[in-house]
Amino acid sequence: MNGFRTLAPEEGVTLVARALERVNCAPDIALCVAAALVRAEADGQKGHGLSRVPYYAAQARAGKVDGHAKPSLGDVRPGLFRVDAAHGFAYPAIRIAMPELVYRARIQGIAACAIARSHHFGVAGHHCEDLAREGLVAFVYGNAPKALAPWGATAPLLGTNPIAFAAPMAGEPLVIDLAVTTVAKGKIMAAAQSGAPIPEGWAYGPDGAPTTDAALAMRGTLAPMGGPKGAALALMVEVMSACLVGSALGSEASSLFDDKGGPPDLGQTILALDPDALSGGAFAGRMEALAANFEALGARLPGSRRLAARAQAGQSGMSVPEKLVAEIEKLGATA
Repeated sequence: MNGFRTLAPEEGVTLVARALERVNCAPDIALCVAAALVRAEADGQKGHGLSRVPYYAAQARAGKVDGHAKPSLGDVRPGLFRVDAAHGFAYPAIRIAMPELVYRARIQGIAACAIARSHHFGVAGHHCEDLAREGLVAFVYGNAPKALAPWGATAPLLGTNPIAFAAPMAGEPLVIDLAVTTVAKGKIMAAAQSGAPIPEGWAYGPDGAPTTDAALAMRGTLAPMGGPKGAALALMVEVMSACLVGSALGSEASSLFDDKGGPPDLGQTILALDPDALSGGAFAGRMEALAANFEALGARLPGSRRLAARAQAGQSGMSVPEKLVAEIEKLGATA
């Protein structure tokens, strides 16, 4: 079973939601999580897409993530609030945070949310993109279990710790989404699942030596983007998401790739700003000029590949490994 199956996005949502319900997730939560994973898959972000379903399912069965947790929102200051994910999935917590961020940013000009007792939060850029579509500039910071060694060390201490940014502009929002490692760990995980090698420079094995073996890399450490600069960014995101939220450090968080241990207890921070207010009404015009400068040089703004993949998935479906589809179908067929 080495081929691929084409799934329409709505078919993928139904498939994943059914599987998650069968492994002890509430129907509304299963649907919310399924929609987020399929959105990632459709955008070509396979490391945050359907490949996560077997891990999510194992953790829901074991109680490492609470598939029935109801997130709650707590007020802090006019521009600040917290969401307790209650050791459930991150997506329902982010879902209730979004309208509150929009509301507060439009009134205050700026709003920030800390999401505590959280889990894997998928494609960071999606959450920023949603805010940009509401006319806001957004930043997202999130920590992850340790996978990266500080510069000059060989033992993992910090996570891949993604950071994302989005801004509204004519047409599609500008979205910049990156892990502070050379590559997101999800891509290595997807390669390990398919038995494919990874490019040189992505990761190190447990012995600290560079490796192209994805399975070995999963037991080793990831290479920081830009060497010491990437390691410094990982530290910054750790402060913004773990320390600022009061969540577990990457060195304390349990793995997102097995059902062992307690909840990972990760944290995310989301910032939203009203660009029109802050720029004195100049923001849209300046963004238009910036885009024109790129176009004049024949350069592309980030995100064209994501948008192309999304359009392709909407028109002709998503190509998913047959083995993975069968595994998800089996989860959905068992009690």
